[in-house]
This record gives sequence, C-alpha cells and structure tokens, in this order.
Amino acid sequence: MNDALPAHAPLESIEAVDQGLGAAGYIASRQISTAIYLAHHLQKPILVEGPAGVGKTELAKSVATWMQLPLIRMQCYEGLDESKALYEWKYGKQLLYTQILKDKINSVIGEADNLAVALNKLHDFGDIFFSHQFLEPRPLLRALEMPGGAVLLIDEIDKSDQEFEAFLLEILSDYQVTIPELGTVHASTPPIVLLTSNSTRDLGDALKRRCLHLHIGFPDEKLEARIIASRVPGIDGRLLKQLVSFVQQLRVLDLKKVPSVSETIDWARVMVLLHTSVLEVDLVRDTLNVLLKFEADIEVANKQIAGLTHKARQDAGVPA
Repeated sequence: MNDALPAHAPLESIEAVDQGLGAAGYIASRQISTAIYLAHHLQKPILVEGPAGVGKTELAKSVATWMQLPLIRMQCYEGLDESKALYEWKYGKQLLYTQILKDKINSVIGEADNLAVALNKLHDFGDIFFSHQFLEPRPLLRALEMPGGAVLLIDEIDKSDQEFEAFLLEILSDYQVTIPELGTVHASTPPIVLLTSNSTRDLGDALKRRCLHLHIGFPDEKLEARIIASRVPGIDGRLLKQLVSFVQQLRVLDLKKVPSVSETIDWARVMVLLHTSVLEVDLVRDTLNVLLKFEADIEVANKQIAGLTHKARQDAGVPA
C-alpha cells in the first residue's frame, strides 16, 4: 500500500496511527490509536482485552500490514511450554550428523586412555551440536531475531497457564531471553508485542505491570457502521443503518453470547449476497444463525424479532 510507513518509521502522531490503520482497513477508536502510538515509542507490550470478535487479533494484523512488518503469531493453549513457544533442538539433525561424523569422532578421541580423557577431548567438538544451526526457533525467538523488527501476536494468553506467564516476563521486560546452551539473545530491534485476552481467567499482576492496557469493547452505532462499511464495500446506506440498529438491539437482550463485530460483518455480507435492501422479518429469522450461535439465543430473539426489525427500519428512515 502506498500510504504505509516503512518498517519502524517514527510515528509522528496519534492521528498518523489512525490514518495508517485506516489505510490497512482497520477502523480504530482514539483509544486504540493512542495505545499503538505509546507502545511504539515506549517499547512496551500491549495487553488487549475484550470479548471475542471485536477486532483484537485483527489489530495486530493491521499494524503489521501498515508498518510493513512480518506478523509472528503464537496461539496460546493450556499446556503450552518453552519448547513450543521459544525453541527446540533439531534432534533428528543432531543424530544424523552424529552418524555421519562417527569416523571423525573416533579420530578426535584417538588413543585416549580412559573415559574421562575421551570426554574431555569431545567437549569442544560436542558443543557444535548445540549451536544455532541445530536450533529450531519458535515464535518468540523468531520475533526477537528479526533484524528489522516484527509484530509479535501472543493470542489468547488467558488460555495458557500461570507458569507460561512467568516464562514470558523476561521477554516482555527486556526483549531478551536466555538459552542455557547459547546464552542471552537480545532483540536488535524490539518487536511490537500485542497480547490478547478474552478474560476467561485473571492474568497475573506481574504480567499486567509490564504491559500497557487496552480494552476493546463492542462499538457504538457510529463506529460499527464505519467498520462494516469498510469491510463490506458498496453496501447500501439504508441497509447498513438497519443492520447496525438491529445488532445493537440484540446486544441488550439476555443472550448467552451476544453477536460480535465479526458476526455483524458476516451478516452484512449475507444481506448483500441476497440482494436485500430492507430488513424483512422472515429473512431476518432465516439468517439469525449467522449472528447467534446458540439455539437458546435464537429462541429469545425470535420472540422479539418483529419489534426489533420494525425499530431497525424506523431508525434507518425506512417506511413501515
């Protein structure tokens, strides 16, 4: 994109962040743009919390697109450990090289009188097998080693356990990590780090202290309309107002899972695909499964669907 900044160019203002994210297709609130601006200049991670589907992951993708940086994503889950997040040794390659170099090992040992002498002679030789060429970098290490920087997305950190949180602290504080066999690896260009959380569990104070905090909630009508218009080009203006009004009304009902922004976008695409310009009760009822994911929620909405549809049309100025 022509409007994108070069990698890690200075961000001159919060307005520049807002424009850059907009160029990448992300409609940001002032709070979001401010958080990205501060994170860049203070070199601090951002902990992005909020319900699923409001654009937390998409924010990281858009920052990477706009700033022309590689996006490195680490999906968190219960039981995630260092070997999957940071690095692991290429044991197969080590074994293969050991077999190939068997004759060389014999020549190194030579006429060693005992095991202690043989091990001493092999010490320097053996260190080769625990060098960087036998290392398999995982997302965290790859992000630290990117020479021009990167956007590191640690997605759904609340799904990992407390031990993994503690493991992250060195990386989030100093953009470095210690590998016993190699020493400390420092990031030449610190990555822009975003951690996302759906708040399924409380995160530790130590993690939160190291991060800027950003909460992304459900947008108001005006912002949601801008988001949908950017993601569903060409949508009719009156239809857009009806969709937004209807979804905003759904969110105040007693539902197990209220529709997210991503689901509103999907519903808008469905209506465009069906060449709809005015919301009709039967059509809304037939497509509610795009917005609502639990049958109990669909039943709750169906009881009020006529009133919700009528108000949505009224809000958009569509004749009854």
